[in-house]
Amino acid sequence: MMIADYHMHTYYSDDSQYEMEEAVKKAISLGLHEICFTDHVDYGIKLEHDDYMRLSDEERKNKVANVDYEHYFEEIHHLQEKYKDQITIKQGMEFGIQTHTIPAFSTLFNAYDFDFIILSCHQVEDKEFWTQDFQKGRSQQDYNERYYQEILNVIKVYKDYSVLGHLDLLKRYDLEGEYPFEKTKDIITKILKIVIEDGKGIEINTSSFYYGLKDLMPSKNILKLYYELGGTILTIGSDSHKEEQVGAHIKEIQEELKKIGFKQICTFDKMKPIFHDL
Repeated sequence: MMIADYHMHTYYSDDSQYEMEEAVKKAISLGLHEICFTDHVDYGIKLEHDDYMRLSDEERKNKVANVDYEHYFEEIHHLQEKYKDQITIKQGMEFGIQTHTIPAFSTLFNAYDFDFIILSCHQVEDKEFWTQDFQKGRSQQDYNERYYQEILNVIKVYKDYSVLGHLDLLKRYDLEGEYPFEKTKDIITKILKIVIEDGKGIEINTSSFYYGLKDLMPSKNILKLYYELGGTILTIGSDSHKEEQVGAHIKEIQEELKKIGFKQICTFDKMKPIFHDL
């Protein structure tokens, strides 16, 4: 059975100090067959790496940078060759897309060769979730509906991605508790129908375990809905930012997917899904 971690962050992401080669070594030690690096790019709230590096130390305060693209791909290529007999390594990114940043992501996607892209919504209107800036001044209904509407607006236009990342991510930062699925089911259905029609997929993100969430991410309700709608493209990712998170809970998620009725999971090569039996 294929064991692959398709959501991994390293020191090329602003929120991780984990060395890329150490992540590879950890994955090998766990017996993983394949991994994909998916470091963060979030236009709108982060500076391009080269622009950031031109700033003085004082100017860099309260600012963060996107991936150093040149060195990122160079290191992945080096590690692919060095460890080719031990593990398969794919190159991807996690695009934190908002409607107004779509043109920038289109340019980035066309500039490099990718195996895999996670399309995520990390902020709306350049307001972060984890800081509560986005939620501030809104009711729970308002910020949940606005979050899913932003995802829907993006995927109606942007198609250069592989899977939607942690679809119900907002619950991770919802101080009011988890918003009822039935209240967002209609818009989530619209999102999933477009995903399926476009030949894209969704990921199951195992960070729900180390964030102490009560459900999977996305929830079992969303996964069941995706299955009922005919969705088949699924990846599993740890969303790791440090050693102990690499490969975490992947086998557990595979068992949960079987219970729902899914028969396969995917890895990717040059943006094309490859199916593996569960």
